[in-house]
Amino acid sequence: GQGPKAEKLMNIAMDRGMWICLQNCHLAQSFMPRLELVVEGIDPTKVHKDFRLWLTSMPSPYFPVSILQNGVKMTLEPPSGLKANVNRSYTKLSDAYLNQCEKPDEFRKLLYAICLFHAVIQDRRKFGPLGWNIRYDFTDGDLMMCQKQIQMLLNEYDEIPYRVIRVLCGEINYGGRVTDDKDRRLMSNLLEIFICEGVVTAGYRYSPSGVYTSADLETLEDHYAVIRDLPLIPHPEIFGLHANADITCDQNATYSMFETVLSLQPRVSSGSGPSREDVIEISAKDIFSKCPKAFDLDMIKVKYPTKYDDSMNTVLSQECIRYNALLTVMSKSLAESIKALKGLVVMSDELEGVCDCIFNNQVPDMWASKAYPSMKPLSSWVVDLLERVKFINGWIDLGPPPAFWFSGFFFPQAFLTGAQQNFARKMGMAIDTISWNFTIQDHMKPENTKKPPENGCYIHGLFMEGARWDHELHTIGESKPKELFSEFPMMWLEPVQHRKAPTEGIYDCPCYKIMSRAGTLSTTGHSTNFVMYMEIPSNDTQMHWINRGVALFTQLMF
Repeated sequence: GQGPKAEKLMNIAMDRGMWICLQNCHLAQSFMPRLELVVEGIDPTKVHKDFRLWLTSMPSPYFPVSILQNGVKMTLEPPSGLKANVNRSYTKLSDAYLNQCEKPDEFRKLLYAICLFHAVIQDRRKFGPLGWNIRYDFTDGDLMMCQKQIQMLLNEYDEIPYRVIRVLCGEINYGGRVTDDKDRRLMSNLLEIFICEGVVTAGYRYSPSGVYTSADLETLEDHYAVIRDLPLIPHPEIFGLHANADITCDQNATYSMFETVLSLQPRVSSGSGPSREDVIEISAKDIFSKCPKAFDLDMIKVKYPTKYDDSMNTVLSQECIRYNALLTVMSKSLAESIKALKGLVVMSDELEGVCDCIFNNQVPDMWASKAYPSMKPLSSWVVDLLERVKFINGWIDLGPPPAFWFSGFFFPQAFLTGAQQNFARKMGMAIDTISWNFTIQDHMKPENTKKPPENGCYIHGLFMEGARWDHELHTIGESKPKELFSEFPMMWLEPVQHRKAPTEGIYDCPCYKIMSRAGTLSTTGHSTNFVMYMEIPSNDTQMHWINRGVALFTQLMF
């Protein structure tokens, strides 16, 4: 209901030469078309010469493009780099502010800690999903509120309430923006490092190497001197990440640049080589020749009927139905695209999109809408699809495999539920009382496994990022240099009733379908990406691996 009020004020301001500021335009989606009309109707010859219109907005697709094109644009973004971020936080402070608190020494140390924490969570975004599942826009307002609350709590309490400060910062000020539960877990872990009893003692280390430490500083110039000595390019250790994270960061920047270059390339080829249409036709015919036939659902229902004591038959049927929807769309669109390239049928927008994606080695949107989540380029995606169909055909022809290729499932959550349901019906137990025991079978190989376990199932095909499985110690261990991902060994998922989860000696490792990590809640109640937490044996604390961003994936990007 603020739209008419804003329009009325703008009309008054145009006559009287006032300045008008409309804040948070991204929240007024319904008013944006009307605002665009009002701005377009402004006549410089009739409007007061002192009239100015200020608009503030977050990046939004609803904000009118014409206003952006005709207006003077100003943006406020955090500086790039940890050192620059910390330095910027102190530009708004003064010597008087540093001594306003009743506990000035503790306040200055906590102030430095929260400024460093703010810079860490800002700069951690450059690592992509390894840093945060979702890229959050933390602001200076979040930092200022934390600073005020720390000052207030130090004044009101004799003992510093570290836990209260962590809750206010991690759950409210910064945590209010965090929507992913894995990111919230990471936020709480990072705060354990930056807001703790050790922070108020000189020499406290924020990083293992001691490059970032707490010091006895009194004036603003003392703080600037310490900030100037910080490394220009921070080591991943201050973020809690492995040294390999720098490679991930550089790769993300490279992929982004290549995507931009690819989007700008011309559609008309010149020279003596094959034309763009020839390249698309050759690729389309190659994929079409490899495209598998749809599964015979009637035969599958006869061979694997719906049975009370074997839910895996239903899982198989559902997987075939999902793959058939994809294979049907692929076959039809490829056949139509080949005809359209020859001029036999009209090249529709959908077919043009398929052809463009084939030329750019990307999965067409028409296929992706029917397919399982994937970040692979088209060439690798086709190979992966053939492997998945081969896995399903092997199940149909030879029966359930002794070890399931977890990456081959369209909807792995259904498989997990089916395995639990089989055990529950076999033992006569309620399924909601059953959970998983996770046993790593690093002495077994899928190809050498001849028999399934008595209860539960063997799975394989997972990959780990941020760490690796140590076959000698039989625990999770640090990644090898320059090894970003590692294959994870076979795992026995054993269903157990009324299981008590261990509180130490394990890492609750999130398992995702694809490496983007972020997902949305689907109509089934499951995430479109996150599968489940898996307990991995560990000699280190949970905090160590959470800060490392360690996760399991059913597939990689290549």
